[in-house]
Parts: sequence; C-alpha cells; structure tokens
Amino acid sequence: MYGALEGAWFEILDDRFRTLFAPHIHVERLWSGARWSEGPAWFAAGRYLVWSDIPNNRMLRWDETDGSVSTFRSPSNHSNGNTVDLEGRLLSCEHLTRRVTRTNHDGRIDILADRFEGKRFNSPNDIVCKSDGSIWFTDPTYGILSDYEGEETAPEMDGCHVYRIDPTDGAVTCVANDFVQPNGLAFSPDESLLYISDTGASHRPKGPAHIRRFCVGADNRLSGGEVLATCTAGFFDGFRVDRAGRIWSSAFDGVHCLAPEGDLIGRIRIPEMVGNLTFGGHRRNRIFICGTSSLYSVFVMANGLGLG
Repeated sequence: MYGALEGAWFEILDDRFRTLFAPHIHVERLWSGARWSEGPAWFAAGRYLVWSDIPNNRMLRWDETDGSVSTFRSPSNHSNGNTVDLEGRLLSCEHLTRRVTRTNHDGRIDILADRFEGKRFNSPNDIVCKSDGSIWFTDPTYGILSDYEGEETAPEMDGCHVYRIDPTDGAVTCVANDFVQPNGLAFSPDESLLYISDTGASHRPKGPAHIRRFCVGADNRLSGGEVLATCTAGFFDGFRVDRAGRIWSSAFDGVHCLAPEGDLIGRIRIPEMVGNLTFGGHRRNRIFICGTSSLYSVFVMANGLGLG
C-alpha cells in the first residue's frame, strides 16, 4: 500500500482528475515475479483476473476471493493481449503461433484467425470485442523480432495492420494499414470511435508514440485516424476506456488518464514501466495494472465498460 492523493502515486494535472479519487485511496501491489506482464482480462463470474507473462510463456490468474496467484496456462504460446467476449469466453493473441484464439467454457481452444489472404500474421498483440460480437485486433511484429517474446522469423505480411473478425462467418478484413506498430485498441462507450495506439517509437527513431482516433461507420469501416494524444513518457501501449469516455493508458511512468478530447489530466505513478491495464471488480471501478514484473490495482471514482 502506497502514497496518498497528490502524493507519491497521484499527479493531478487538471481538476477533472481530482474528482476521480478519494483522499485515502492508494495503489496496491498484488503480486510480483513476472518478466513482462501484459494483457489483463477480468472474469466477473469467477472474480478473477487472467494476464500474460510473455517471456515466461505463461498466463497467470489472480483470485479476488483470497488474493492467490496461480498459473492459468503454461505454455501459453507467448500470449500477449487478452479480453473477454460477449459470452464470457477468453480471447487471446498468441505471439508464438501468430494467431487469435478463443478458450471455451469447457477449456477447448478454437483458432479464430491465423492468416490473412494466405499469409501468416506477424504476432497478434492486443484485442477487443465489439457489442455486435466482432473481434478487432492489432498485428505488430514484436513477437517475431527475437526469441524473447516469441520466435524470431521473417514476416510474411507487407506491414503491421489492424484487423476485424466477422461474428457471423469468421471472415477477416483489414481495417487499417497505415501504422508502424499498431498496439492497444479500445472503443468509445457508444462504439462510434475506435482508439488505436502506435508504438513505432520502440523501433524507429522519432517514430510514433501516440493514440489515434477513428470514426466507426455503420459498415464497420474506419475513417479519420487523426492523432488524439502523444505520450509524454515513452509511449502508450495498452489502454481502456471508462463509461465517461476517458482513456486510461499505460506509459513508461505509470497510467495516464486522458479526457475524451485527448488532454492529459492526470497520472497514476507506478515504479515500473506499465504495459497494459483493465477495469475489474464488482462495479468495474478497480483498475488492474500490469507493471513490468508486478500486478497492481487501484480503486477509482470511475467505471470501466462492460467487457474485460
């Protein structure tokens, strides 16, 4: 347990951030021992969180009922991003197998996508499920650049793109193809907007380190794509949106909170680089934060959207 409001853990840059915490709220370190934590997903029915430890090739499970941590899956095919679909099933992006999978309630794993136009994906990274059941995911090259987070190999794709899996026939379409390294993604509360981060600064000098905003058409085509916000500490990786439209994003110095217009209104400082986060708990007012080696949480005066 650490800090206090406007103390070691919270930095208020705008009064709109001040209302999101009570003075006694603190950050908690729930567990430590990973090499690179990513992809947290909250399962409300079981009151547990699943997340990836990519280099260790495993998925971990934190139980809210007793605070215990156990191995959920090992090996995990160097899984990265995870989320929950409309039926409460686990959706995962796997670096090693370069595919998107669904874990059914009986434990059976279905392959949802592993190729586009006959070519293998680079290494699916982050994933989100829309209310119509469609699945959207990003495909940068992090999992094929070395053997640390997957397996070093040559890409088959002509670039790093964003894809959609149709809920009816499973067809895969490319929805955005002008990214350097597309990474985190999330819809606005009414799903009229899709936010996508580009972490190209990780491998290109002066590369992108921002979140872009797209309009989502009735036919699920994207338009726009202007830069909404540029990260002031490293780059934005994974992020989530709350019911008021605020974006809570990972960064090198913790969690950045952005107003819907893109203004940085405050930070939650974490003593490790943050890779991703999600909302969970009974009222979805608890943010679970994947630091490099540790899992943290903090309660906020905001509520995340419905899916994990």
